[in-house]
Parts: sequence; structure tokens; C-alpha cells
Amino acid sequence: MPGTLLVIGGAESHDAGDDAILERFVSLAGGSDAQLVVIATASEAPAQREKEYVEVFHRLGVERVTPVRLESREDANGEPAVGAIERATGVFFTGGDQLRITTAVGGSKVDSALHARLSDGMVLAGTSAGAAMMSSTMILGGSIASVSTSSVQTGPGLEFLPGVLIDMHFAERGRLNRLLSAIAMFPHELGLGIDENTAILVDTDAAVFEVLGAGAVTVIDAGPARRINCPAADQPIALWGVQLHVLPAGHRFNLTERTPMKRSEEDHAD
Repeated sequence: MPGTLLVIGGAESHDAGDDAILERFVSLAGGSDAQLVVIATASEAPAQREKEYVEVFHRLGVERVTPVRLESREDANGEPAVGAIERATGVFFTGGDQLRITTAVGGSKVDSALHARLSDGMVLAGTSAGAAMMSSTMILGGSIASVSTSSVQTGPGLEFLPGVLIDMHFAERGRLNRLLSAIAMFPHELGLGIDENTAILVDTDAAVFEVLGAGAVTVIDAGPARRINCPAADQPIALWGVQLHVLPAGHRFNLTERTPMKRSEEDHAD
């Protein structure tokens, strides 16, 4: 049975009674019977991030939570790390710098194990940098305000969710122009801008995601665009007829058909 992806836009709540996104991860991974792995490779302070998430998951009722430190290619190709992934029912990637994840993990035995376990039904979650690395083309950075080829830097992701380009902290850091720039250069990808304390829960078998949390997900689809012009760096990009959807909690989206779907509760009312 294909697994589930939980892609979080960063700054998810860790407060008791207000940690619905992490509660959902724990529930999907088996609740009190879950066996979780925390990977803080993206962080400059991995020990601190590991401690933080171990404490949160313990509070949510999970006894077996294992930090797996992947600081080098040797770590990511080592049997201890691979064995931990193979035993896990859920793996959680913390935030930080997404390039640290891909350079340490990409193409390694841990990478292969993660893909294999996802196909077998494991739950894979990531927040902020841990979300960005899940796409095929990964946003690395960019802070220029214009819609231009110089507004965003990209690189290869780990392809847990192919066909999309993920940006995080979306509304809070004003990243619409950055994502538009990326989609203009990669129009075959769907742009997903995920707000803080917000996530998409992806059924990889059905290729449908549901929005969870406090904010919204902005979907940018350049498929219907009538014109895309990406001139040299520092020159503005032209985009005509691009589709944009804003989906708050409860709304769903079909990634294959590239169409929004009704809220879950509306379906039950029909």
C-alpha cells in the first residue's frame, strides 16, 4: 500500500491542544504503537532540533522515537541509519537548509530506503526545509521582489512528490513572486506555496492532497498559460493566463487532473 506524505510549510504549532498537524502525523504512523525517526540534517543545531521533536512526540504518546543523525554521506550509506528507516512507521525531517538534506541523503542507501518504505505504506513528513526537499525541483532560496529569473535559486530535490515545486513560509514571507518565477522557468511543475502552521496531506496512491492547519495553500498552474517569456537575469518575466488557487483547511486538490475539489464536509452534505 502506498504511503502518505505530510508536507508542512514551517512553524507548525508544538503547543499542547494546538498541535493538530503533528497529532495527525502520529496518528497516521500508528499512534502509541508508532515507531518514529527524526532527521535534523537540515538544522545548524541538530541536537537541539532532535530533542525538541522527541519531546513533542513523547508528549503525543509515542514511546519509540529515534533521532538519526546524517551529517555525512557515510552516515547516509551506513547500516544503522538504513535499519532505523526500515523499522520506522513514520519519518520526520526538520527545518533548516534543504541543501544540507539533498547533499547528504540524495542517492544514498537512506534515500533508497525512504522511497521503498514510502511505497510500503510508511508516513513521511517534513517541515520547512524538510518540505522543500520533497519535490523534484527544489527551491533553494531567493529574496528579490520581482518576478524574474534572478528571483529564485533552484536545484534537484529528492522526488518524494514529483511534479510539484514547493515553497514554504509562503504568506508570512511574501513568496508569491518567488514561486511565480520558479514556475515560469519550470512550467511543467505545479507550484505549491504552503503557509506556516499549514500542511498538505498527500495520498500518494490517489494523487490527491488535503489542506490541514491554520493557513492556506496557494497552487500555481502554468499549464493553461498562453504566454511565458523568461528573458535574461534581472529582466521581468511575462506570464499570461496562469491559474492560481487558494485552498484553506479542508479543501483538496487532484494533482493528476490539476483541479481543486470540494471541502470534505461539503461532500458528505451532497
